[in-house]
Formats: sequence, structure tokens, C-alpha cells
Amino acid sequence: VQLQASGGGLAQAGGSLRPSCAASGSIVSINEMGWYRQFPGKQRELVAAISSGGTTNYAESVNGRFTISRDNAKNTVYLQMNSLKPEDTAVYYCNAIIIVLDYSGLDAWGQGTLVTVSS
Repeated sequence: VQLQASGGGLAQAGGSLRPSCAASGSIVSINEMGWYRQFPGKQRELVAAISSGGTTNYAESVNGRFTISRDNAKNTVYLQMNSLKPEDTAVYYCNAIIIVLDYSGLDAWGQGTLVTVSS
């Protein structure tokens, strides 16, 4: 089981990016999915999360600018990032709680995708 993130990159302040993250492997189901970010020298922090039923929650710093969504048929989570600010520059990681074939839960992480916002 693995998570593969894509769609980070460079954007100007006020611009948009839409990274995505797809889970693959022997998956029974996926519970919560989320995006975290890590600034240099800091701990990873939650950006947004979405439950299997679609309930979302956001960090205060991105609320109203970022939107998390998921496509359960594709085992994929998205993060629509609008009105980007230079302070959003960070490495973004996707996360998912994946139920595998023995019905245990796997706390899976993607490889990280760099988002750089220029002023």
C-alpha cells in the first residue's frame, strides 16, 4: 500500500495549485484522509482533513482559501489551494488511514510535494 502525491510546484502569490494524492495497493477501504505541511525546522502540521463521509476540517490559517476533497472510487484526495500566500511555502504531505486486507488500519504517508509561493 502506498500514497503517491503530485501537483505541487511553483505559484505566484494570489495564485492556485491543486495537488492530489492517490492510494494504491491491497486496500479494503480508506477512513480519514488529510494534508499536512512542514516548514523548515518545524514539526509537521495539519492543513486539512476529510472523513470517509465527507466531513472536513481546516487549519485556521487556510480556512476559506483551501478546499479538501476526495474521490473514493479513485482512492484519491485533493487539495485545492487558492489565494496562495508566500507563507504557504512548505513541503506538503498527504496522509490516509487505510484498512488493508487483514482489516487492520495502516497510517500511510505520501512522499511529500514542495509548494513554493513567490511574492
